[in-house]
Amino acid sequence: MSARNRSKKAPPGGSSIELFTGGGGLALAMDAEGFRHLVAVENNPRACETLLDNIADVYSDTTAKRTIERDRWPLIEKDVREVDFTRWRNEVDLVAGGVPCQPWSIAGSRLGYEDPRNLWPELFRVVRQTRPLVVVAENVSGLLRPFFRPYYDYVLRELSAPFEERVEDEEWMDHDKRLVKALASEGDDQTERYVVSHHVLNAADYGVPQFRKRVFVVAFRADLGLGPWEAPKPSHSEATLMREQANGSYWERHGIEPRLDYAADMLNVADDLKPWQTLRDAIIGLPTPVLDRQEHPEFLHHVGWPGAREYRGHLPSDLDRPAKTIKAGVHGVAGGECTVRLDDGSMRYLTVREVARLMTFPDDWRLAGSRGPQMRQLGNAVPVALGRAVARSVAGALRSARGA
Repeated sequence: MSARNRSKKAPPGGSSIELFTGGGGLALAMDAEGFRHLVAVENNPRACETLLDNIADVYSDTTAKRTIERDRWPLIEKDVREVDFTRWRNEVDLVAGGVPCQPWSIAGSRLGYEDPRNLWPELFRVVRQTRPLVVVAENVSGLLRPFFRPYYDYVLRELSAPFEERVEDEEWMDHDKRLVKALASEGDDQTERYVVSHHVLNAADYGVPQFRKRVFVVAFRADLGLGPWEAPKPSHSEATLMREQANGSYWERHGIEPRLDYAADMLNVADDLKPWQTLRDAIIGLPTPVLDRQEHPEFLHHVGWPGAREYRGHLPSDLDRPAKTIKAGVHGVAGGECTVRLDDGSMRYLTVREVARLMTFPDDWRLAGSRGPQMRQLGNAVPVALGRAVARSVAGALRSARGA
């Protein structure tokens, strides 16, 4: 899918507001599945530059409608805490965003709810101000660790009853007690209650050539009469990949000799899904980068970077498996997520274009900044293919609620 020539065949999903838009992964997925963005909000300068270069225009009250009609996203370049969303009250079907994950990430400081980057309260504020039909939020699976789980359960309860608002100077634990009491009754106004569910999805199961487990929280407004959100069924599987590697079709497709031996019973694995996509699948068609830090003349952001080395705890991804989880960093990121083991046994850094393919962004998606900011935008994004699977399931539920 080209960023500038997106398919018009997707049925309309409805209107949407995109929060914490970043480099555009989830917003691009929602757009591709028919959601019309009334506004996107982002405050990182490089991410805003990326959005404006590809698909967005600066928001203004006088040009927003014209921007949408031109199939562009109206972008507010501000901290979400500084934006009043009441102008879209009862006009938006969906509010979506990848809530910043740094407070909960294993790679971060893990301050949790005490981290100033904890923006779950802002998501709830937007819900109160707009009253959307559905809310979609994405975050790292670290939020489910025992240490953070009490706060995560509180997040789910607050999203279930966002109008039971936390008062000034009230500790979240005390607010949570009020929420438990409020949720014990159905409530008088079903437009102020949400049916909340969450699932941990592995991006590899949805055609993303990368191991990446993320939590998706979906909340349907109670008056829609929908039950809990059902996660999209996986479209790809490890079993099918192993079968194709065992019967040789995978290696034949890539024109190379088989690399691994498999037990004969792998030839008969029963699975009708497509094979997991591997790193080799993802980068097919890209020329081997020259490690000279120079832009490739034909492929955007395909810059070879020298100096990759292996050390303890820093092992490269395997070409013939989905890549390791891409993180928001470059050199020195523990684990070797930005490196690959080549067929001759050597290793090198992945180019930004290769990483963009691992995140299933289109090849013409231009990322602003130098290598570092580009990699951070990709590492913080929702893989587009995974986002589309979620968006498609949500759009289908909305259509069924409308009787379409």
